[in-house]
Amino acid sequence: MSADPTQVLAFETDCHIFDGCGFPAPGLHSFLFEPLWGDADSNLYFNKTMLLALLGSVIIVGFFWAAFRKPKLVPGKLQMVAEAGYDFVRRGIVYETIGKKDGEKYVPLMVSLFFVIWMMNLWSIIPVAQFPVTAIISYPAALAGIVYILWVVLTFKKHGFVGAFKNFTGYDKSLGGVLPLSMTIEFFSNLLVRPFTHAVRLFANMFAGHTLLLLFTIASWYLLNGIGFAYAGVSFVMVIVMTAFELFIQAVQAYVFVLLACSYVQGALAKGH
Repeated sequence: MSADPTQVLAFETDCHIFDGCGFPAPGLHSFLFEPLWGDADSNLYFNKTMLLALLGSVIIVGFFWAAFRKPKLVPGKLQMVAEAGYDFVRRGIVYETIGKKDGEKYVPLMVSLFFVIWMMNLWSIIPVAQFPVTAIISYPAALAGIVYILWVVLTFKKHGFVGAFKNFTGYDKSLGGVLPLSMTIEFFSNLLVRPFTHAVRLFANMFAGHTLLLLFTIASWYLLNGIGFAYAGVSFVMVIVMTAFELFIQAVQAYVFVLLACSYVQGALAKGH
């Protein structure tokens, strides 16, 4: 391996099978990047993942601004695509989960979450970038934190302190003697485990997907030597297959994240707690 594995490539480009070097397997070093600006030791720095997150946000804002800055009754291609995406989240996720009446005010947030997450996921298969921002846990955690705060605030606002407590603990007096145990489990599950799993679900899927892509990509290059050429072709086919699969997973993970966010909002607004 190179002296500094945090550079652009996460493996040695001059290392091939039968050259006497081992397979440069991807690892945690594949998810670490040197600061583009600042000093990592001081925690004041700007690196590749931050740049991709910023660019992704700018791209999404720019896309919707360009699509809707001069809306037309008969939409052009850009406006039509933007409207289709917006309507998919509004009708297919928000309305279906929260309902049209209660859900309308949360549509802008959910649309923003969906497309920002999708864009951050898509960086994984875009040349030069080639890294999913959501494979760094801090980004999914921040987004899950926004949803968590919204859910808690809405629950207190809708039900008051006592009602919110019942909501968080799943209070049901019909449970009898097991009620204290049930309430304790529900309390920790809702207030501690829920935001954690919300973030980790997105992070783990993108982390695993990127690792597999790296594995087959590195293997394709590593096997380009002698008889290894035949195996390199098989590995490269797997790169193509995994890339296509990642395209699907990236959209699904954005969908699932927003679907769960909507279900939390729906639970906070629901009556009868």
